[in-house]
Order: sequence, then structure tokens, then C-alpha cells
Amino acid sequence: MENRWSLVKVITAFTFAHSVTLACSALGWAGVPRPPVEAAIALSIAFAAAEIVRPRRADPDLAIRAPWIMALAFGLLHGFGFGSALREIGLPNTDVFLALAGFNLGVEAGQLIFVALVLALAASLDRLLAVRLPRFRGFAAYGIGSVAAAWFLQRLVAMI
Repeated sequence: MENRWSLVKVITAFTFAHSVTLACSALGWAGVPRPPVEAAIALSIAFAAAEIVRPRRADPDLAIRAPWIMALAFGLLHGFGFGSALREIGLPNTDVFLALAGFNLGVEAGQLIFVALVLALAASLDRLLAVRLPRFRGFAAYGIGSVAAAWFLQRLVAMI
């Protein structure tokens, strides 16, 4: 049960932070240039993947003790990325807050659907193929981390 509660706290922290910076960025109240924020987002994904496969130590760091804090920080960063993209697309002249809320709810629903699908896939692999979650988690983390590292390098080179 603790793992589920931890997952709820992580998702909630990410969603809250993401919503705040998405709104601030989309409304032009705050912002970060798009190229560096995209590179930082990719780096944050690579960091999260590395945390998944890193061996546990006797003295756990902040990412292990309070993963929701890391999710909050990453949510702030990711919100700026989506907010700048939304600002480029443009918000309607009327019902700006309704459009922003609809966009944000769509993004958050997509995140929740993704988490649910990954958890369902992991449970299915565990039951059907006797593939244990730690092994699946490692393969997924290496795959996601590799793509994120490539994306980071691509964004970094584009800024030079």
C-alpha cells in the first residue's frame, strides 16, 4: 500500500507543479526560452530513468526518501515546456481560462492513462509470462533513459 500512496503523491505533485507553470507560461506571466527548457526536460527524464536502475544504498538520497519533491521540481520544468508550446500555438481570445483548463486536463488525463497502461502492462507480464516487475522496470528505464539522453544531446547541439 505504501508504494501506491507514494505513486499518488508523486503524480499529484507533478500535476500540481505542471499546472502552475503551464498556466503561468501560457498566459505570458513567466517563461523560459524553449530550447533550454526542452533540453532540461530531456535531462530530467534521463535522471528519473537513472534513479530507477540505480542500486539502493543504505543512506538513501532525496529522490528515494521523498520522490514527490523531485516530481514537483520536474513538474515545474515540464509545465514550462508545455506552456511555451501552447503559447506558440496560441490561446483563443475568449474563454482563455477555459481553454487553458481544457488543455491542461487533457495533458493530465494523458499522463494518467499512460501510467495506468504501464501498470497494466507490468501486471500482465507478471501474471502471463512470469516476468517480474523489477526486470521490466529495468528494461523500460534503460529504454526511456536512452531516448531521453539522445533527445538531450540533440537539443544541446541545436542550441550551439
